[in-house]
Amino acid sequence: MSTKTARARSSYRCTECGWETAKWVGRCGECQAWGSVVEAGAPTLRAAAGPVSTPAVPIGQVAVTESVARTSGVPELDRVLGGGLVPGAAILLAGEPGVGKSTLLLEVAAQTARTRQRTLYVTGEESAAQVRLRADRTGGVHDELFLAAETDLGAVLTHIEDVRPTLLVVDSVQTIGASGIDGVPGGVTQVKEVAAALIRVAKTRNITTMIVGHVTKDGSIAGPRVLEHLVDVVLHFEGDRNSRFRMVRAMKNRYGPVDEVGCFDLSSEGIQAVTDPTGLFVEHHTQDVSGTCVAVTMEGRRPLLAEVQALLTPSPLERPRRTVSGVESSRVDMVLAVLQRHAGLRIAGSDTFVATVGGARLHDPAADLALAVAVASSHLGAPPPRGAVAIGEIGLAGELRRVRDLPQRIAEASRLGFKVAVVPRGRALPSERGIPSRRMVDGLRVVEVDDVVGALLTLDLTPPL
Repeated sequence: MSTKTARARSSYRCTECGWETAKWVGRCGECQAWGSVVEAGAPTLRAAAGPVSTPAVPIGQVAVTESVARTSGVPELDRVLGGGLVPGAAILLAGEPGVGKSTLLLEVAAQTARTRQRTLYVTGEESAAQVRLRADRTGGVHDELFLAAETDLGAVLTHIEDVRPTLLVVDSVQTIGASGIDGVPGGVTQVKEVAAALIRVAKTRNITTMIVGHVTKDGSIAGPRVLEHLVDVVLHFEGDRNSRFRMVRAMKNRYGPVDEVGCFDLSSEGIQAVTDPTGLFVEHHTQDVSGTCVAVTMEGRRPLLAEVQALLTPSPLERPRRTVSGVESSRVDMVLAVLQRHAGLRIAGSDTFVATVGGARLHDPAADLALAVAVASSHLGAPPPRGAVAIGEIGLAGELRRVRDLPQRIAEASRLGFKVAVVPRGRALPSERGIPSRRMVDGLRVVEVDDVVGALLTLDLTPPL
């Protein structure tokens, strides 16, 4: 076979992750997806002009005044971004359909326009009239906010030339296509070319660019992983369809922390920041109730109180049911096994139902102790003391492990009026093992214990002899 014939042979590319191979295979060698490898020809056209070359200079002479972050007009988003929008930054916002991505970006665009900075909003999924109706409803109409309904990359670049915006919003990258590039809009090659062209323009002209990205069925960002490497910031917008509460979480951030989240309330009037979301996840009971306990988790660097509820009933089935909502089923199984083995609770024959209040999703291992207290309380039919919170990760031997940011968690519980906090013991001396230590922190009684049995004893939740 001649070299010329070999060069003309088409390659094969995975439509899920962009992995390439010289021959067709049934399963992608990178993401292990079946049936995603298709034939793809080589690109024949670059969608945008090449970047302007600049001479190399000593790093001390590089000007940084043009890269100072400015506020987006949405404080909770500034919190996640690490200060605000940086000129020339490329920000990818991903989330499930209907979660509120377009509403959030329209609010950012409107707030930017109110500061007399020109903004261009490019929509490829809606008509211009549909976006205008949403802007009327949320109060986002302004003379400095320009709107274009385009699905062609060349037309988008022309709009950027004409408008010369400070902020560019593209909704979404999967709907924009580049003429002369193989594949349909949303394909691997198209997404890579469109994103690369938009980012080149953003860097060369100091335009803050916010790009909306779709997600797959498992919640990960759709398209090639190279898209996440090209941008400066990756944000994930998440929330329950049955709740108005939304969270923006930073998955990658070159300008700020990646352990921060922003909280929002999505309604028909638009989207509003929620600066104190704790009240959404704690039920205020008028009387003592068994099977409940409040956990103090960390969402980013923000302490968040959430109530865990458990219900245990004798099961007539050979294999009792276990149903969970808002917590990981594997953590529930582990806590139940620890309570059965080390705390003497005979719960193997009970149907177990565990849920959180307000649609909260708890991934922090520090919620293990609150889960254990709620299960023990429901099993024994005895409510825990009113105004108590439980913080701690449970090990397989029943011990309580220390958790991060414990002072911040205790301070938040004290601020909200709780009276007792059961936490893992800190640096205890050998002679103090097994004896709970007590101290007062801003009116909150903090009880340090060694294991889950000590925590249940402290809260008067022990099985009868």
